[in-house]
Amino acid sequence: MRPAKKNNGKSALPMSVDQLKNKVESLVINSQDLNYTTYQQNEKQIAVFYIPFLIDHTKLEESLLNPLLSMESDWSTDTILSGIPLASGKTTTKLEDTVNGLNKGEVFLYLEQDKQLITYKLSKSEKRALERAETEAIVIGPQLAFTESMQSNLNVISWRLNTPDLAREKIMVGERNPKEARIIYLKSVANETDVNTMRQRLNDLKVDMIEDIHMLKQYILDNSTSVFPQYVATELVDRATYAVKEGKIIVLVEGSPLAMVAPSTFFSFFESTEDRYFHWNLSSFILSLRFLAAFVTLMLTPMYVAATTFHYELIPSQLLMSIGQSRAAVPFPPILEVIIIELVIELLREAGARLPTKVGQTIGIVGGVVVGTAAVQAGITSNILIILVTLSALASFSTPNYVMGNTLRFVRFPLIIFASMYGIIGIMFGICLLVIHLVRLESLGRPYLTPLYPLRLADFNKVFFRLPEQKQGRRFLSYRLKDKHTYGKNKATVKKDNEK
Repeated sequence: MRPAKKNNGKSALPMSVDQLKNKVESLVINSQDLNYTTYQQNEKQIAVFYIPFLIDHTKLEESLLNPLLSMESDWSTDTILSGIPLASGKTTTKLEDTVNGLNKGEVFLYLEQDKQLITYKLSKSEKRALERAETEAIVIGPQLAFTESMQSNLNVISWRLNTPDLAREKIMVGERNPKEARIIYLKSVANETDVNTMRQRLNDLKVDMIEDIHMLKQYILDNSTSVFPQYVATELVDRATYAVKEGKIIVLVEGSPLAMVAPSTFFSFFESTEDRYFHWNLSSFILSLRFLAAFVTLMLTPMYVAATTFHYELIPSQLLMSIGQSRAAVPFPPILEVIIIELVIELLREAGARLPTKVGQTIGIVGGVVVGTAAVQAGITSNILIILVTLSALASFSTPNYVMGNTLRFVRFPLIIFASMYGIIGIMFGICLLVIHLVRLESLGRPYLTPLYPLRLADFNKVFFRLPEQKQGRRFLSYRLKDKHTYGKNKATVKKDNEK
């Protein structure tokens, strides 16, 4: 469609149906897609026009054309609106409205020499059925995923959160191709400042179009230069509704099968929906394991470079002899050796992700074994480094969030370079820069390292470990929510046994 021509506010109606056809075709770029049909009753003609692939033809035939052509009374705007059983019927006097209306799946009716057009919205939306999540694989708990349909997403959220307290604010984003966005939160729980901030950022957004929730995230980031993700994007309905219950905000965009959770912290990207369904001590162990894996991903290969380049005294003598023997035939310094192997692993990972599933798995396994063995036999790298890089790669996969996993792998390369320049001092320098950056980072105006900075010990059980459910009655206090409790602690811990 091309923009409508200006007519200084004056309507071109009334006109004949032939004149209307020529006028509409001049306004529409793809006029070959336009279906323009005329019908006659006595001496009156009516034109019906639409774009076929954008409308529901069943509704068109059964709910519009059949009642229209079977009318016994003479055609008029009032008789048509009252005789056709569709609630979406309305009138317009502006011919330019047909440009946007046709593109949205509207059907227009024009009674010859009338002063207004009648329009019905009969749009057909192609959507897939509700399915289980694919990118966020879980074993225990609900696995229902969002779809590209806003109506389906709102339906499943309202089904999971069946409360009149659920707010669903509608905002249109995009100027050339407006799309519906929804801000969803519990009105009596969510922080009003967070809601106002999100509402303002969406209203102030001046872009042509938003393709996906990931694109929306990039436009409303607190720090657009940071490599760290600042909002969690989830395809799991269960995780989104839990975030709303805990007082956070989620944002949906028409056409995107993901929900954005705000505000998010650095530690939110290490959480999984399964944590709530495991026993509290098992969940605490798995959380600790994920943080340990993130530390291994960041530090293992930089420490190898630092130890083999500067700090031989840190390596036990027997292990030092093994490293010396394995590196005896390697012609490269440790930094170049590590960079080569890390890049090979990243290439294998990327190839496995882009290829079809069965082929990708084969490439990942076979390619890793073949390349690693060949590299050792060719004297390009050592056996010990292959083991360390493999452990580092495995540890990166334990991060539940794919984006955060990529970020940790990316941050590892600067640490490797610092380690090759200054050893452990270089690693500590890189870690300090990383911590300073994370301390300054925000998500929707909230500190990114909450509750570690600013320190709030009462929220540690929401991040680093879990307590029994009877003691988890408080929401995240750092967000200053309206309602800080999910249930009364005293009532939740009462146990009664039936008398025999």
